Amino acid sequence: MKCPACGNELSQKLAGNIIVDACEGGCGGIWFDRFELQKVDNLEEAEGESLLNIKKSPEVEVNPNLRRYCPKCSGIPMMRHYYSIKKQVLVDECPNCAGFWLDAGELAAIRSQFSSEMEKEIVTEQYIADIVSKYMGT
Repeated sequence: MKCPACGNELSQKLAGNIIVDACEGGCGGIWFDRFELQKVDNLEEAEGESLLNIKKSPEVEVNPNLRRYCPKCSGIPMMRHYYSIKKQVLVDECPNCAGFWLDAGELAAIRSQFSSEMEKEIVTEQYIADIVSKYMGT
């Protein structure tokens, strides 16, 4: 599989019980198949530690504004959106296979947003309650 950011060949990397595709020696990005990212996206999930320092080449520069195409689904452009309600980290997601592409550093940023799954749930519930309250005029 080719890297959607720099064109480098992706290599498989084991993280706990999942195998991701990493751009080692290229831009340092990571491809997560459907449901894999959720297994390493917060600090209490130790498996994600091994993915925080993918070896990248200092010569490879990636334009973060260019549209990415899914490395699994030929010709399918990925959707760029915020990963969480905190709206801090933009990620690329394939609308066809639901895989995620993270550029170098994005996994660390995602993992630092919430200290635990419990905190993520609490913040999400509060966010939804705030929206409902504004909508209902209360």
